Amino acid sequence: MKTIDLALLGFGNVGKAFARLLTAKKQELQEHFGFNPRITAIATGSHGVCLDPSGVDDQYLLNLLDSEEPLELSVLDKMAFKGDMFDFIRQAPAQVLVETTPVNPRSGLPALDYLRAAAIRGLHLITANKGPVVYGFRELTELTKEHGRLFRFESTVMDGAPIFSLFRGPLAGAKLHGFYGILNSCTNLLLDRMRGGETLEQAVAYGVSIGITETDPSNDVDGWDAAIKVAVLSNVLMGQNLTPMDVKPTGIRGITPEMIASAESQGKRWKLVCQGGWQDGHFHVSVKPEMVGPNSPLYTVDGTSSYVNFALDVLPGLGILETDPSPNTTAFGLLADLIDIVKSETR
Repeated sequence: MKTIDLALLGFGNVGKAFARLLTAKKQELQEHFGFNPRITAIATGSHGVCLDPSGVDDQYLLNLLDSEEPLELSVLDKMAFKGDMFDFIRQAPAQVLVETTPVNPRSGLPALDYLRAAAIRGLHLITANKGPVVYGFRELTELTKEHGRLFRFESTVMDGAPIFSLFRGPLAGAKLHGFYGILNSCTNLLLDRMRGGETLEQAVAYGVSIGITETDPSNDVDGWDAAIKVAVLSNVLMGQNLTPMDVKPTGIRGITPEMIASAESQGKRWKLVCQGGWQDGHFHVSVKPEMVGPNSPLYTVDGTSSYVNFALDVLPGLGILETDPSPNTTAFGLLADLIDIVKSETR
């Protein structure tokens, strides 16, 4: 039985959900995919660091997560670790780095530097962080390839929904002309609650309370999270080299109760619509609020759901809908990437 040792860099809601999912799926991974996943290192800015070459005790870790006491990972440390995140990357006894630190839409740092260091060391890379994919997709792909490793990032757009793996596998050979959809589930929820009579501030407070917003909610409200996802899809799937600043997003901050009411009177709804693709020989991208009617597939995308429609040469309108995302669905995207990496080593 092959053992795959994992170092987790970042241990917020997604990292914790991933640790729980690994424990829950361990027997299934052993029986169906022939490997035993083992967390050997965890680093976080607020809960300490632990390294254990023999593997962190799963039940002990779950007990810590379930405890009402503040999480302190140093109690699991067996290597008397001292240093910063780069020292952690150099010393972690692992083959795979799973990075889930907060996104920086304007530079991808410091996560990009962390992943770059791990790639140079010769680790497989898995991230849920959109920043390094936008600003370092080609570099990290080449760095990992030089060491016979892979760079995977399924969870960066629409959580655990298969987007990038779909184009590597079943859609290989299809040509993508463009895409549109609702890529920020938070703003979709905010607009729904505003239709119900809440102010934007009240809706944001609710989003924060259920953990659906970005660490900085303005990244959602002002369209930056949507813009970085548009840049990711454009760069990875369509060969572009865009940043969120190139997308120049318009968020939902300007949507007023009067605009909501006017749309309702016309039988329409406001949605933060994301688009990218070729038009008249030029590549165009946008993130902006639009009114959509019942004839649009976006009209019934409610709450925290998200949707993307791909226009391909062989499939003119392929849509993917994800409902009720959570840290658990993002964690599944990380797991899917891990399984893909293990499979690649046996091909």
